[in-house]
Order: sequence, then structure tokens, then C-alpha cells
Amino acid sequence: MSDWDSVTVLRKKAPKSSTLKTESAVNQARRQGVAVDTQQKYGAGTNKQHVTTKNTAKLDRETEELRHDKIPLDVGKIIQQGRQNKGLSQKDLATKICEKQQVITDYEAGRGIPNNLILGKMERVLGIKLRGKERGQPIAPPGKK
Repeated sequence: MSDWDSVTVLRKKAPKSSTLKTESAVNQARRQGVAVDTQQKYGAGTNKQHVTTKNTAKLDRETEELRHDKIPLDVGKIIQQGRQNKGLSQKDLATKICEKQQVITDYEAGRGIPNNLILGKMERVLGIKLRGKERGQPIAPPGKK
């Protein structure tokens, strides 16, 4: 069979999904007896990035307050005493551990959020343990126990 004997049938393209969703197309499908499934989507057609969710009532009933842990005040006092024993100002200590002075101020006042990296740097500079059970004890130099 050659190409001359074969027949190619050209048809219209299938309608786009947007045209199938128009009100007239939906009514026509209903008249023809076709099952039509329509549903309203929640928040559809709005340009809201942050819409209130359906769980707002559940969140309102929530009583537990979620907050970050803060540095205990006794650790702040230990930092302050260790810094003063070494003769360092807050700015000097901050410079030695490559942090801002505000970080030292917050830690000493008990407002800082505990960060093991910062506490570890302070321990090395001050030579005092700031974490664990032995808070306030001097750190033994490496190799000596």
C-alpha cells in the first residue's frame, strides 16, 4: 500500500480546558445529560498569599505559649564574673569570640538564645565551663585532668 492510497483525516482540536469551564459549556453539557462535576475551591480566585486556614479555631484554643529557651540568669552571672576576672569589657570579649557586643550583653542579661557555638567560644576565652553540671568550674587545659 502506497502513501497515495492511505487517507488522513483531519479533525478539530479538542476544546481547551478553560472553554470547558465556562458557564455556557457547563449548561450545554447538562442539557446533553453528561455528568458534570462542579466544586468551589477554597480561596480560589483570590490573590491572597497568606489566607487564614480552616484550623484557626483550633489554633485559638491552643493555650501553650511557644517560646525560645533563654540563657539561665546564673550562666549570665558566670559569664560576667569570668569576664571581669580576666579584665575584659563586653566589647573585648565580643571581639575575641568574633561576635557583636549585643550578643554578650544579651547573654549576661539572660535574654540570649543559647547557642553552643557561642558558649563554646566563651568557655575557651574565659576558661570557665558554661554548660552542663559543672557550670562555673575552671576548664582544665587539654591533656591534664
